Amino acid sequence: MELATAAVLGTQLLEAKYQVKGDFLLVQNIIRKALPFLWNVKKGKASYWYTYEKSVLKNPNNQCIAFPRPKANPPPVRIDDSGYKIYDDQFELETYTYKQFYDMVLRFSFILKNDYGVTGDQTIAISCMNKPLFLLLWLSLWNIGALPAFLNFNIKDKPLVHCLKIVNVSQVFVDPDCATPMKETEGMINSELPQVKLHYLNEKELFRILADESRPKYRAPDNTRRVNDQDHDASALIYTSGTTGLPKAGIMSWRKAFMASAFFGYIMKITKKSNVLTAMPLYHSTAAMLAVCPTLLVGGCVSVSQKFSATSFWTQAKLTKATHVQYVGETCRYLLNTQPHPDQKNHLVKIAYGNGLRRDIWKEFKDRFNIKGIGEFYAATESPIALTNLQFGEYGVGACRKYGSIINSVLSLEQRIVKMDPDDQEEILRNPATGLCEVADYNQPGELLMKILNPEKIESSFQGYYGNKDATSKKVIRDVFKKGDAWFRSGDLLRMDQDQLLYFVDRLGDTFRWKSENVSASEVENELMGSNAILQSVVVGVQIPNHEGRAGFAVVEPKQGLDEQQVLDQIYNHVSTCLPKYAVPQFIKFGQIEASHNNKVPKNQYKKQKLPKGDSGSETVYWLNKTKYEELTNDSWARISNGQAKL
Repeated sequence: MELATAAVLGTQLLEAKYQVKGDFLLVQNIIRKALPFLWNVKKGKASYWYTYEKSVLKNPNNQCIAFPRPKANPPPVRIDDSGYKIYDDQFELETYTYKQFYDMVLRFSFILKNDYGVTGDQTIAISCMNKPLFLLLWLSLWNIGALPAFLNFNIKDKPLVHCLKIVNVSQVFVDPDCATPMKETEGMINSELPQVKLHYLNEKELFRILADESRPKYRAPDNTRRVNDQDHDASALIYTSGTTGLPKAGIMSWRKAFMASAFFGYIMKITKKSNVLTAMPLYHSTAAMLAVCPTLLVGGCVSVSQKFSATSFWTQAKLTKATHVQYVGETCRYLLNTQPHPDQKNHLVKIAYGNGLRRDIWKEFKDRFNIKGIGEFYAATESPIALTNLQFGEYGVGACRKYGSIINSVLSLEQRIVKMDPDDQEEILRNPATGLCEVADYNQPGELLMKILNPEKIESSFQGYYGNKDATSKKVIRDVFKKGDAWFRSGDLLRMDQDQLLYFVDRLGDTFRWKSENVSASEVENELMGSNAILQSVVVGVQIPNHEGRAGFAVVEPKQGLDEQQVLDQIYNHVSTCLPKYAVPQFIKFGQIEASHNNKVPKNQYKKQKLPKGDSGSETVYWLNKTKYEELTNDSWARISNGQAKL
């Protein structure tokens, strides 16, 4: 019996490591689903609308959307006999079947077409929180054939105007619950983009109208729904900070939507019996492309939380009957930092998937919340690269890519990690003799590259940024392993171990992640200059104990005639009005900034800033204590590190 048990365990371990069966089934699934998609593209039906419509016809009575809507006037939080706070009464569960929501989409499409004049050649922006309204707008625009642009509803001022301008938005539909930044920027929009129409929706009244079965419907004729689109054309625009400057509009192609649905959903075991809960913003690709699209494809239920709440997250998972939940690394630590609660295991969730779950808390997260599988992935909004690891048992903890020997052999031809210049870790190393790049050794961090199959037609593999050829071209490197080839630069450091497992290491360039958002250092630097208090600045992300991501750290060179507190006050007064909260620098240090011989500021030295007092122990650093920068003392640093003082 013991020998038999050992044999079974050995077989399971071998399958976990080599995944021959898993690879075979995945390849079979790819072929089975790719051929119909390619045929639809050839027939002028690249749009995901047809996929969604097919699910409606196959699963009309399946639950399509569940929304634990926070009550407008919630009762006081109850305390049970064991002293636990009970959050059930704080929400009203809204649900819609596929048929119900499809009919609402058609009724709203009629309104969009006839009352607002939306047509298939327009780019329409959505500024909306996580709720059915977002999905209603999105699917209605796909029905008509318009191109939706998903705005981050936190942005305002110049960045918001920029987002509307670069993709030629004609109309914006705004959720009343997140309308403040839009209203604060309305004067600037009207002045600089007078052709852009802003519509503040009355959500309650709109849903009352759409529930009326006597209202007319509109399903756009197939021949008006962008019949010339190829698989690499845009299905939606999702903004990313990129590595420099203002936000860029990443193109989410029809191919990406299809691959996210058919392949990613398959790997994460999303079926028509699945209920996927996301509290990640729908304006990000993680929620939009990796939760909504794969779930709608198979007839499952999309559950959306209006915003992430660590205290009520598992209650919402229980109320919606979620089988899958999404995370980013920060959310996992937030959940682990909460007090124990009965709902943390009183749920149906079997798989949690996302990116950024730290290896040191991986097992603790699974054990505490009774999660069977972790689906860690690596991807980026504009990236053609997507790596996945659905991890059960013990093998593959911490990895973002785990496939079997068959798929690894194929991917080794298309995905490479290359060595970095030891003197400049942001530059790829080229062999002095050949001028070509070199593959990194096992466990050596390097930049992840993906091969572009046709170097003469980049957009067929990498769609890049909408209307920004310069930014797109900067993500492509040529003459990598042979003359004439072209590869996509991920901008991230990864490493590969001897088992072909890939692990995320760090981000390159000027972007860092804070509060679950990408922050463009260049954009923050530009706004710091707008304070009219400094000569120049450098912004980097620095690691803080017990905090996910990197907090904004600015080194500023002040103008003469201003004392330090005046500079700090002018900086805060300016950046707090023109930057979203997550992008406002959390730490500031005064200093003289010197460029290197190539006129670039060597930022690596600042990324290694030691807090609270520098390497010498005598530096003065300031931190943002709510609404004022004040000196970072040893006591305040201790309070920040242990979570008593919040950044």
